[in-house]
Amino acid sequence: MAEPGVETRTRSSVITARAAASFDPLGRSVAAARAFVRDTLQGWGYTDVVDDAVVLTSELVTNAVIHAGTAADVLCLRMDDGVRVEVADRYPEREIPVQGTGRSPGSPDRENGRGLLLCAALATRWGVEYSSTQKQVWFRLDLPERPVGTRSAGPVLPPGLLPVTDERVRVAVAQIDRGGAITAWNEDAEHLFGYPAEQVLGKPLGDLAAWPHTPGIGTGFAEALQLSRWEGSYGIRGTDGRVIPVYASHLRIRDTQGEPSTVCLLVRDYERAVLQTPLRAPAPEAGIESRTTDPFEVFIGSPAPDDLDGLLQRTVERARDMLDGDSAFLLLATDDETELEVRATTGLPSARQRFARVPVEAGTGRYGSARMPAVHEDLAAVPGAVPLLNGTGMRSVVTVPLKVEGRLTGSLGVAAEAAGRYSNEEALRLQFAADRIALAVESARLGELERLRRGSLSFLVEASDLLAGTLDRDQTLALMAQMTVPTLATWCAVYTIADQASEPYLSYVLHEDEERIDGLKALLSKIDPPDPVPTPGARVWTAPGDAAHHAALRTSMRELGLGSTPLSSGIGSTLATAAAVGGETVVLPLVARNRVIGMLTLGKPSDDHFRQEILELAEDLSRRAALALDNARLYSERMAISQSLQRSLLPPGLPQVPNVEVEVIYRAAGEGNEVGGDFYDLFPIRDGAYGFAIGDVCGTGPEAAAVTGLARHALRLLAREGFGGPAVLERLNAAILDEGARSRFLTLLYGELWPQEDGSAVLKVVCAGHPLPLRLRQDGTVEPAAEPQPLLGVMDDLELYEQSITLDPGDVLLCVTDGVTERREGTRMLGDDGLTEVLSTCTGLTAGAVAARVLRAVERFAAEPASDDMAILAMRVPQLPKS
Repeated sequence: MAEPGVETRTRSSVITARAAASFDPLGRSVAAARAFVRDTLQGWGYTDVVDDAVVLTSELVTNAVIHAGTAADVLCLRMDDGVRVEVADRYPEREIPVQGTGRSPGSPDRENGRGLLLCAALATRWGVEYSSTQKQVWFRLDLPERPVGTRSAGPVLPPGLLPVTDERVRVAVAQIDRGGAITAWNEDAEHLFGYPAEQVLGKPLGDLAAWPHTPGIGTGFAEALQLSRWEGSYGIRGTDGRVIPVYASHLRIRDTQGEPSTVCLLVRDYERAVLQTPLRAPAPEAGIESRTTDPFEVFIGSPAPDDLDGLLQRTVERARDMLDGDSAFLLLATDDETELEVRATTGLPSARQRFARVPVEAGTGRYGSARMPAVHEDLAAVPGAVPLLNGTGMRSVVTVPLKVEGRLTGSLGVAAEAAGRYSNEEALRLQFAADRIALAVESARLGELERLRRGSLSFLVEASDLLAGTLDRDQTLALMAQMTVPTLATWCAVYTIADQASEPYLSYVLHEDEERIDGLKALLSKIDPPDPVPTPGARVWTAPGDAAHHAALRTSMRELGLGSTPLSSGIGSTLATAAAVGGETVVLPLVARNRVIGMLTLGKPSDDHFRQEILELAEDLSRRAALALDNARLYSERMAISQSLQRSLLPPGLPQVPNVEVEVIYRAAGEGNEVGGDFYDLFPIRDGAYGFAIGDVCGTGPEAAAVTGLARHALRLLAREGFGGPAVLERLNAAILDEGARSRFLTLLYGELWPQEDGSAVLKVVCAGHPLPLRLRQDGTVEPAAEPQPLLGVMDDLELYEQSITLDPGDVLLCVTDGVTERREGTRMLGDDGLTEVLSTCTGLTAGAVAARVLRAVERFAAEPASDDMAILAMRVPQLPKS
């Protein structure tokens, strides 16, 4: 490798094309730089060196925009035998390791400093150059030498110059139908790629292709198959997973029935001479213009960029060069032709002006005559005549309109730092060029708008699905912000309004750089929120930018010792926040059910602007988000009311029963339900006596819960009036039947408990159609503790009786609802026997441990969640301490 900074040219280095772009010091600029270099080199046909160039550019731009924190300027130079890429930052003070000093340019394991290591490893030559304002790292990649084959009629070549191939040249032939699926696959294709025909027929060829393409930019593989003719290089993945470089020739044909298909001929890439089209004839001599020359290609160059931004950037660069200007700019008209939007500049701070909008007819200067060519010999004499050039040092400017079928579609201008540079002659030359490109620009613009509209529809559909998928207010706020950042804006803030008497409240803040969120939130908290105006559409809000500017100014003055108070800390954070909100900020109302419920605020960084299409998309999103946010509010209010009413049906708390452990586990079926058809209760009746109950109302949900409330309150009232167990249940049965059509039958286990001085407990129970209570003795035996009797809510006349039980120290009484015993998985059911088996393993456990073990057994019995309400009541008489 040559010494850095010293380029030794051993091959021809005549520059045949150049492309340049600048990237802001933002994280996303690295991806944009990669796409720029990839598209440029692919457009030049230099696919052999694309991957290495993209890797090196990515590292060098990362060093500039991430580690150095400055903008990066990328310049690509095409030569006959290779390409040179230059990456310049604006931080020349940083030291760069130089060979021969004994210092390593970096370690592959370090987070930074790897760019020069990669240059040394991948580039043919590389170097570093300094100037007073910037540091530039460049690298050169030479094209690989290829065998020279005969591509047209000519003299016989010596055998040594013929292209190298295998003993037998294999040409794979694949036929593709209109849907991209393979319909034919010859033996050479099987040999080259390893797939037998029966394995690939009917499958898309795109599944096998390794297409050198940046998504969203340039021609994709599917598009290439739709072209009438195409040839070039890409890869095919073989059966072993490796990519086989191939050279392909595609031809679009149709059969006798008119059905289109594509025939693909593929050879190994080093055998491309077999298929490659002969080179074009030499260009006509200078001064002799061919009759078939396209005026558009003459101005814009060939090949023309296939995307709007690339076309506009190429246009301003060619216009500047044509008139020997210092800068150039191109503005496109909005759909209603009332405003012009800055879309491309060169020689100007493009990031500061991109998507800025100015009225066409307002003012007395240049934009007042946008529909006609205009020449300003000295802008100093007419301040503000061209607002785009304010503060740029440009003195003279010529502008011409872009028109299609008489409609104003844009404006093209070239400016110079010297006064008096341009006259009507330059205006005519620029107008001639503008007329050549106007139709192509308008066609590309309409294509971009169509893609934006399709993307907008997809975005709104996805946003609607996401917003409809939640009724949680906080999650809805988070989704609103995350869908806008960074897709629509750099930062977002959501204000909410609780009711018409409340002030807007800052509810959520998001920035694409997480480190900026706290500073942005602090700034917005200190300023008054925007007015809740219900007028639809986006309106500009200048308060955040003004507040950030003043805060940065005060901080800088304190840093310089000019302020009244000493600088505390955080000048870096203050300046970063000012830069983050220094661009355009817009507010969109969140209107739902004819009421403003909040505001969606979107912002851009310093001096950046929103595109009109983005604002329209944001307005559509705000309408959907407002309805989703209001639905979440209504759902939250109703859930709060429902939960409050449901909680009122549950016992307020369990009393402490002397010498008896009591544990209750309750689970209501259904999302959002706290109470269902199952219920329980434990309450004091009189001194030394306690009532307990566990029951199950037929069904689940609110209707069953209503009967639950009736039963629980009636039991307490009747028991405290002195009625015994049978009398209590008979009167409850009558109350249920009095409900008429709303009545539901009820299974109920009711009992009264008396703790005894000897450590035991006496119980009297009535089991009305309910699963029988189970008694666990100390020796591990389990037996039913009651007999079954008729359930409630079916017959008028019931004759019930109570049974007495004595629980000795260490005994456990387990009461459950049928949600436990009827737990199912397929045809299996836990049942009474399964519950008995679980309880038999609980000897010596506390009441809480017994209830928890039963619940765990129920949950593990089946994989699906329980579909029925469930209640578990466990009572245990503790063992007496040993004397």
